[in-house]
Amino acid sequence: MSHLFAAPFREALARACAAFPRIAYPGADLKRAAVAITLVEADDGSGETAFLLTRRAAAMRAHAGQWALPGGRCDPGETLEQAALRELEEELGVTLPASEILGVLDDYPTRSGYVISPVVAWLGGACDLRLNPAEVASAHRIRLDHIGDETAVSFETIPESPRPVIRMRIGDQHLHAPTAALVYQLRELVAGRVTRVADLDQPVFAWR
Repeated sequence: MSHLFAAPFREALARACAAFPRIAYPGADLKRAAVAITLVEADDGSGETAFLLTRRAAAMRAHAGQWALPGGRCDPGETLEQAALRELEEELGVTLPASEILGVLDDYPTRSGYVISPVVAWLGGACDLRLNPAEVASAHRIRLDHIGDETAVSFETIPESPRPVIRMRIGDQHLHAPTAALVYQLRELVAGRVTRVADLDQPVFAWR
């Protein structure tokens, strides 16, 4: 389904985010982190809505070279929204006001000791990215209609866990949880569905 990057879609998604019955992680045993799911216009001339996805720099100590949403650990006293916008600016050089935040989706507890909160934001107008090479190797615009295809998502079983492992196809590559789980929940919300993702597991290589 087409999702043109224009005011009607922004308004519809803002309403969906406002009505979303978010589930927050109840404990204080995990470190808090926030990521920005930033909606932009696709760069292929289609006029479709996309989101920003990065490849982590090869020199990163953790999860080097993996696909990721801009984000990181919350600083003391920061809200989830403040942390997500700060990380977006630090990694991609994008400064957004709080008024461009559409909502926050479910918390996702990771195997590595974090609970990640996805903050959905809208980046209208020109999008001049300035990548921080210490953290980001490349940035990509992934169209929502491409991940909306039924063949874009699959669920696998692994002997190490009773929980299904999610895989999301991006071209000839694949996303895994936590990133795939967070993007999948946004995809479902765009389609008018509330789908929980905390029970979707990460592949074993991402457990640390």
